[in-house]
Amino acid sequence: MIAIVTAQEIRRLIGDVAVGGATCTQWIDRAVEEIERDFFKPDLGALMEVVAPNGDVIDHFDGRTLNPGHAIECAWFILHEAKLRRDIRMQGLGLAILDTMWRRGWDQEFGGLLYFTDLHGKPVQEYWAEMKFWWPHNEAEIATLLAYQLTGESRYAEWHGQVHAWSRRVFADPAKGEWFGYAHRDGRISTRLKGNSWKGPFHLPRMLAYCAGLVRELEAGRVR
Repeated sequence: MIAIVTAQEIRRLIGDVAVGGATCTQWIDRAVEEIERDFFKPDLGALMEVVAPNGDVIDHFDGRTLNPGHAIECAWFILHEAKLRRDIRMQGLGLAILDTMWRRGWDQEFGGLLYFTDLHGKPVQEYWAEMKFWWPHNEAEIATLLAYQLTGESRYAEWHGQVHAWSRRVFADPAKGEWFGYAHRDGRISTRLKGNSWKGPFHLPRMLAYCAGLVRELEAGRVR
């Protein structure tokens, strides 16, 4: 997934140049193909983080661990590429990943996205699995709004409204700006620290800028 977005940015800035014997578009095609072939398991309703070399599920703590926010971020990278190409098949893959991982990640009891879940609903080894982090919610805001623009389906608008409202109620600091990064499952902030080695100024500004662009396009009537 990082190969996809890196190639997209290089292509946007300097064109579809060749790197390592392939163009940016070809690198994107390779990455999307690998995600679809090896990591996405529609029969299990999951996008895996780790698989065996042949794409099989590894039935172990690490092999079964899912990161819904990471998968939803991957979904919108694919949807972004589908939008650029007007590629309905690629769009379907992005939507399928978003749909399955939203269902696995959204906390029906307290709202917000769980950080880790297990493929088979078994215990997760990471002790912070049920916490809510800021960045998956940033990625989910982009993914759901982009999915709505591409499809016009109301459920994506509803999902966007849910994650938008929950995030701003929990993470946003209306008094001093920026977002807190880490909350307990019930939405209580676990630390008021806004910056550390992992929480930097990236996901939130990207989400605000990208979604602002989508809103402008929606207001101009650009809905597929």
